[in-house]
Amino acid sequence: MLYAQTPPAEKRRLFRERLASGELLRFPGAFNPLSARLIEQKGFDGVYISGAVLSADLGLPDIGLTTLTEVAGRGRQIARMTELPAIIDADTGFGEPMNVARTVQEMEDAGLAGLHIEDQVNPKRCGHLDGKQVVDEHTALQRIRAAVDARRDPDFLIMARTDIRAVEGLPSAVDRARKLVDAGADAIFPEAMASLDEFAAIRAAVDVPLLANMTEFGKSELFTVEQLADVGMNIVIWPVSLLRLAMGAAARGLDELEASGTLNGLLGEMQHRADLYELIDYEGYNHFDTSIFNFRVAR
Repeated sequence: MLYAQTPPAEKRRLFRERLASGELLRFPGAFNPLSARLIEQKGFDGVYISGAVLSADLGLPDIGLTTLTEVAGRGRQIARMTELPAIIDADTGFGEPMNVARTVQEMEDAGLAGLHIEDQVNPKRCGHLDGKQVVDEHTALQRIRAAVDARRDPDFLIMARTDIRAVEGLPSAVDRARKLVDAGADAIFPEAMASLDEFAAIRAAVDVPLLANMTEFGKSELFTVEQLADVGMNIVIWPVSLLRLAMGAAARGLDELEASGTLNGLLGEMQHRADLYELIDYEGYNHFDTSIFNFRVAR
């Protein structure tokens, strides 16, 4: 009932244990707290919270318009609704190194299991668009050092994302990944890799967990979980997939409603009321007040 029973520190500890095992963990992107609960119900390993999704949810492009307060607040709402660990996209850390430090502590307080900080110029762009710019090496490393120094829970994951592959090529991505690890990053997120061989090159360069981003319509081919595991990836995210599926279904529903004046023909595609009530544990609230749940939903 209400929120997760596992305290955030315990989620982080358990997540770190699984990450250390070397297995590939699957983190679909949640676009709201309810979808995070669905991800858990379906048996996935964790929840990813995308900056692009948080921006889109506000009707904004992913160009650094969201604030730390907005992102941390939404992250808290999502993370507390599931027993799974949640990793959040913290963009460039919302400012200078001191802002990065505050970002880490705000995300810890919000119950997240970890975050990633990227090396783009602020304001950033979506990682799979052309025209990105990355900061110099000193600035990139300074961000990660500030994040590590600010961390209070040693199990809170500090991941460094580098976008330099699309700007300067794979050798620069390999070099920067190594230096980000030396600066204290617990894990590396190499953005917009073009092939499995490129993921493998990053794997050969560093001895920390690696994240693969399988976002649709981007620079990377959509590799399978098995393919990514074979080249040594440790986390795979599908950051915007559930939002895209939901918005696609919503658009088709509105088209049907406009065309026929009824949604009778789409009932089979909808989540049944009974399934929704099960997902939100409606019956569990009966333990507190029998007047809340005193009915049954027919299927």
